[in-house]
Amino acid sequence: MTKMKLHLGRMSFWKYYIKWDYHGEKSRSPVVEVDIVVPQEGMENVIEDIKGERMEEDTYHNQHMSGGNSSGVDDDFEALLEEVETELYSGCTEFSSLDFLAKLMNLKEMHHWTNISFDHLLVLLQVSMPKGSMIPPTHYVAKKTFKKIGLAYEMMDACVNDCALFWKEHNCCKIVPFVMRVHGSIKKQKARRHTTKDMIWHSTERSEDGTMRHLVDGSSWQDLDRKYPNFAMEPQNVRLGLAADGVNMFNGNGSSTHSTWPVILTTYNLPPWVCMRESTFMLTLLLPDPKSHGKDMDVYVRPLVDELKQLWHPGVCTKDATTNEFFTMKAALLWTINDFPAHSSLKGWSGQGYMACPTCNEDTPSMRVTGKCVYVGHRRFLDANHSWRTSVDFNGRPETRDPSRQFSSADIEAQHGRLLHRLPGKHPAFGGGRINRADFELNWSKQSISFELEYWSSLQQKHNLYVKHMEKNVCESLLGTLLMNDKTKDM
Repeated sequence: MTKMKLHLGRMSFWKYYIKWDYHGEKSRSPVVEVDIVVPQEGMENVIEDIKGERMEEDTYHNQHMSGGNSSGVDDDFEALLEEVETELYSGCTEFSSLDFLAKLMNLKEMHHWTNISFDHLLVLLQVSMPKGSMIPPTHYVAKKTFKKIGLAYEMMDACVNDCALFWKEHNCCKIVPFVMRVHGSIKKQKARRHTTKDMIWHSTERSEDGTMRHLVDGSSWQDLDRKYPNFAMEPQNVRLGLAADGVNMFNGNGSSTHSTWPVILTTYNLPPWVCMRESTFMLTLLLPDPKSHGKDMDVYVRPLVDELKQLWHPGVCTKDATTNEFFTMKAALLWTINDFPAHSSLKGWSGQGYMACPTCNEDTPSMRVTGKCVYVGHRRFLDANHSWRTSVDFNGRPETRDPSRQFSSADIEAQHGRLLHRLPGKHPAFGGGRINRADFELNWSKQSISFELEYWSSLQQKHNLYVKHMEKNVCESLLGTLLMNDKTKDM
């Protein structure tokens, strides 16, 4: 053993010695792992599903709302059906023109090709393919093709001071692309044959031995089911989670203040190995801004909240591909998932100051130390008979306080009722966005727009903190402080 340690110390491991031929390892064939995100079905099946959904939905509305007959499928889908049946080039039996384009666009997204590089590839393909091929000339033309399927977004203008979104009654500059309609995305999942069975997995495959293996086994989901039994009775009703965070897309070193906010929904009805796949995420909003929206985030999520209200009541008419029957689908937002700053923007409880903790609320244990607000007294959360409670090694005295109160929905509503009315936005005539809170307002900057959802105040767990991301930020700040690095967020 001593000789082996000596040899390792002198010569270390041979870095090219990967397969242990001299240590009895048998040779084996390489294993290639493939992560299949989307079933490899032809575009004709996708078009047929969506065509049937639109056609039968139109028939349903005409027969039940106006007593007439179906008006049929629109011209866009007629054109798509022609493209599905059109050869990529004369004699090609492998792909239709639309099938090839769908696979090409999928490769672009998987490998993060730029639009310019994709344009260059299309030019090369046009030259190399036989004359008369159906290769589109540019990425723009390819995108227009898929807009007919519903893969489109709506652009909206907003006040430069974050005062209002020019939408509906304010539809009279900064651009806010509302990327896609939520109910349209969910309806497509229900109308497609390869996903509709997964949408009721939470009902048919839930744990029966008490082991938590899916969110359906958690107390928050079950609490919503108990409070709204009519909603829980229909297994095809949808539970959603919302994630949002600001991303600096233009400067990697963090010096730019630009902040782009993607707002993403995911469907929790799906199996656990499916619901967290990128292909099941719904990019509902994309909010570009030279600066963070802060407390005015509610101005921009208004279209999403209005649609969530519609999804809860009255719901939307949807076709189930397994039964070919229509039903009224409803959806509920279970919670949000954010880091601490984004949590403050969505919830409306400031993450700074003496009452920064959104759970402890006004009971947050904090004090001022050398010009900074620090949070101490965490021994109060230990068991009453814990030995550390009686120790004087922490601050020279034992800890006798009970844990912080658990604030009920009624307590939070009472606090919201005391808030002063303030106009949204950062217009200089209204203080430029700075809030001078009265003492009775605690750390609230607003009442979140989420409380407009009928069920939101009764949810057991409204917000979740993205712990992994927060641990990274805290660790970077701590190391930066210890190393006296003046470029960290904490300095």
